[in-house]
Order: sequence, then structure tokens, then C-alpha cells
Amino acid sequence: MINKIRIRNVATFGQTAEELDELKKVNFIYGANATGKTTISRVIADPHAEDHLDCEVTWKNGIHLEAFVYNRDFVDRNVNRPEHLQGIFTLGEKDKEIEDKIAGARRELQNTNSSIETLETTLRGGGNSGGKFSDLRELEEQFSEDCWKMKNNHDSEFKDAFTGNRGSKEDFKAKLMYESENNTADLVELETLRQKAKTIFSESPQEQESLQGPDWKQLLDHESNPILKKVVIGKSDVDISSLIRKLGNSDWVKQGREYYDPKSRVCPFCQQETQVSLEDSLNLTYS
Repeated sequence: MINKIRIRNVATFGQTAEELDELKKVNFIYGANATGKTTISRVIADPHAEDHLDCEVTWKNGIHLEAFVYNRDFVDRNVNRPEHLQGIFTLGEKDKEIEDKIAGARRELQNTNSSIETLETTLRGGGNSGGKFSDLRELEEQFSEDCWKMKNNHDSEFKDAFTGNRGSKEDFKAKLMYESENNTADLVELETLRQKAKTIFSESPQEQESLQGPDWKQLLDHESNPILKKVVIGKSDVDISSLIRKLGNSDWVKQGREYYDPKSRVCPFCQQETQVSLEDSLNLTYS
């Protein structure tokens, strides 16, 4: 259904636009000759014609229906007037079956248009406000806010990773949506990401040289070195060294030396008073 017709700069209509609004299903337009009635019908029939560029036909809910206009132009195109038979014209024979099909098609079209209007109202709401489109806009705005809040919470740690998308809520949301659909990397814990960010975005990362492995051949060669087979128990020119060799356990004597107090000069093994020479011998043996 047509809601409004706006006409300007065509036929009898001047530069000031004339509007017919609040139209109903049935409307009567009447007037004297040359007042623009036929022009209105021509605009309805073809609002996009070259001489109708300043005219506009507004349809209910934006649903443009096919218009059938029966005016003087229609008569000229469809009514056959033989020049040799004045006053005689033909429109074709009536066909009841065709008329029934047309009536059924019109009912079906009306039902379809009604369904379209209902769906349009659901999508856009009344007067192009509300509806599912409005709900979608609200959800998108809330999603943008949630993304931006998350960005602000982690901006101090990941600002370098967010470079290029930190200045706009929409850009940041679009980046997250893209990564969600295209990034196939494994998910990791937040703390792991923090550690990686510190490493990757540190101020002056330095490359470390690889450690050289030991020369195992050189170590194996030392196993057969004769000097390593020699037991070292002390100096042979010290009188106590013979005792250590006899006991066959230099570690035992060495451990006992830790309990020897030079001030009291008491032997840690026999608890007898010792001479100064014993202390000197021990010091020479394990110096």
C-alpha cells in the first residue's frame, strides 16, 4: 500500500514539492482538467522515469508492490481502435478460468504481502524502531563494550600485542572476531601468555650463545692416567704418616683432626694429653 506521494518539477507541478500523505487503501483524487491527476498516476506507474527524478512514492514498510495503473496511457497501449471501424474497440474475450486463476493469485499475493509485513515488523519494529534489528544493535554494542573492557584490563601487559587495534572499540572487536575464526594456535593459560609477552616485548632482548658440551674423549682418557691410581695419604717425611699408612684410612684420621683443640691438646681418639709435635705433624700431613 502507498503511504505518501511526493511530486515536483513535472507537468503542472512546479519547484515547490506537493505531497499526498496519510493515504488509505482506497483514495479519491479529483479536480479540473490539467490539474495533475494523470501526472500523479504516471508517477505511480513509473516513479523512476527520467522526468520523475524529483518525485517519490513511499510504500508501507518499504515494501514496493507492482503497480497497475489504468489511465489514458494504459488505454492507448491496450485498447485496439480500428480506424476503419469508428466507435468500435476490443479488449479480448472473457475467460472464467483465467479470471479464477487471477483471483486466486491475488489472494495468494495478499497473504504473502501480509506475511512480509508481519516479518518486517518483527525485524524493524513499529515505525522502524525496535524489533530484532534493534536487539541485534544492542547486543553488538554490548559485545563491543565487553571486548573493550577486556582490552583495558590487560592493556598494560599486552599493549604491544594490541598495537594497531587499541584506538577503536570497533577495530578491537573486529580483530577478536577475526582471530576467533582464523587463529588455530593452541589455547594456553593467561600466566603463560604473560611470560611470553615479557620475553617477546622486553626492551632489549639479548641473544645468548649456546653452551659448549664437554670433551668426553678427554675425560675417558684420564681414566687410564697412572697418576689418578696413586693413593695420596700425606707427606712421607712426617713421623705420623707411617701410622696413617698402617691404619690404611687417612679419612678416619682426618675426621678426628676436626675435633682436636690446640689449646687443650687432648687427643680426640684416646683423650690423652698430646705433645706440640703431634699438632705440627697433623698440620703438615693435611696441609
